[in-house]
Amino acid sequence: MKLVVRVKLLPTPLQAEALEATLHACNEAATWAARVAFEENERKPLGLRKHAYLPIRQRWGLGAQAAQHAIKKTCDAYTTMKANLRGGRYGRPGSKRHTRVLGKPVVFRPDAAQPYDDRMLSWQHERRTVSIWTTGGRMKDLAFTGQAEQLAVLAAHRRGESDLVCQDGAWFLIATCEIDEKALNANPPSFLGVDLGIVNVAVTSDGARHCGRKTNRRREHDRTLRAKLQKKNTKSAKRRAKKYAGREARRTKDINHKISKRIVAEAERTARGIALEDLTGIRQRARLRKPQRATLHSWPFAQLGAFIAYKAKKAGVPVVYVDPAYTSQECSQCHHIERGNRPSQARFACRSCGFVEHADLNSSHNIAHRGWMAWVCGAQSTAPELTLLA
Repeated sequence: MKLVVRVKLLPTPLQAEALEATLHACNEAATWAARVAFEENERKPLGLRKHAYLPIRQRWGLGAQAAQHAIKKTCDAYTTMKANLRGGRYGRPGSKRHTRVLGKPVVFRPDAAQPYDDRMLSWQHERRTVSIWTTGGRMKDLAFTGQAEQLAVLAAHRRGESDLVCQDGAWFLIATCEIDEKALNANPPSFLGVDLGIVNVAVTSDGARHCGRKTNRRREHDRTLRAKLQKKNTKSAKRRAKKYAGREARRTKDINHKISKRIVAEAERTARGIALEDLTGIRQRARLRKPQRATLHSWPFAQLGAFIAYKAKKAGVPVVYVDPAYTSQECSQCHHIERGNRPSQARFACRSCGFVEHADLNSSHNIAHRGWMAWVCGAQSTAPELTLLA
């Protein structure tokens, strides 16, 4: 399976200047190619290459491989945009945001990531340096550093492309690695159900509850702070907003990594599979009060599911996605479904058999049961091929 390892580059001021010029040129070329693709309605690399390859090389002085990657990056961006539109990321068809995104070409930030292949980048692991192509020529002896475990994985398993990234003035290379995965457990005795939510980020059918109350309070504080800074709109407010940019996303990602690691470890220890809810389109289906909407739309359920899926694939744990309909209203004992079974957010009380349980725990039992039934009926593990941070 594929993982990525991020190493930090240690360029001198002159090297950093050359890297910055290279990144800006590549992204300017990609933005121009995106405009051509939009005007010519050509979103495939082979077709777009006929319109953009020579102008990119002549106008921005990019090498052959860099020009090819700029064109491919443009086409990949349109493919991602199409998938996001289909998945409802930009609202419903006909909405203002959906129409705005669909009606203009893709634009790349000046410091957006640029892919490098082995013709443009070579690694010297013993010396911990790289030789990298820039618009000013080949740059050799560019030092890099990283955690010892990650560098060992990089040296042993690196395959394919690496991305050059600039974040807050720091330079990184994100390298793709292919590592061996365990054989899939094809005969799990049962499934571990995972109920995803807002009050409780994840609840498993074993009773493990990963609460989100503290996290939600921190996120609410961050949203309030952002609103104040945006309203103030002074230079100092903008500097402070830039300082805090991405803090919530990084914190959420760290929490999702920890939760997914615990869930997969428990499933692997007990030789069980994992059953998750298929929450595709949840933003369009859910009807919440206004104060809850920001929490729903900003919490990355898909990210947590993806982390569970790729960790499970690495560990050989089967993963199935089930229909989430009525899991919160169905009794896990007698399977009676009624809206009145859920008198409050945290309490489940079946009106048919009288079974009482924590609502999220009851839902996780239903998800586990549906996952087992889907597996028995021939469902295959849906743990996808993912490229995520190691």
